Amino acid sequence: MNIPDSHRDLLSSQVATLGTVGPDGRPQLSEVWFLADGDTVRLSLNSSRQKTKNLQRNPACNLFILDLANPYRYLELRGDAVIEADPDYSLAARVGSKYGADLREHDGPGESRFRVVVQTTRVNAVNMGG
Repeated sequence: MNIPDSHRDLLSSQVATLGTVGPDGRPQLSEVWFLADGDTVRLSLNSSRQKTKNLQRNPACNLFILDLANPYRYLELRGDAVIEADPDYSLAARVGSKYGADLREHDGPGESRFRVVVQTTRVNAVNMGG
């Protein structure tokens, strides 16, 4: 799915809201750091977090990026997460570089990282402000 040029700038936003399906079937929302490579959005998630466990059980997800300067404008990516281990922290290093952080410092003993790609099946680019 292609992201329209009118909303492509939102892919450089600082945070996005990741929606996953919790074990009780209810939505769980989390603010996440992300990287965009063209129309592909990648996340680096810690193995111990509930959002990661949710995606391992049910890959259905939604990534919502709000334009903080104009909250009537947003980009919504609906799809499925493709998850794989990131044992060498290669994606974690790239994400950390965007945010000036070392993601290893956010991981506790015995925790690891997963690379997550949102395989988008639907793009909603909305501007309710005109």
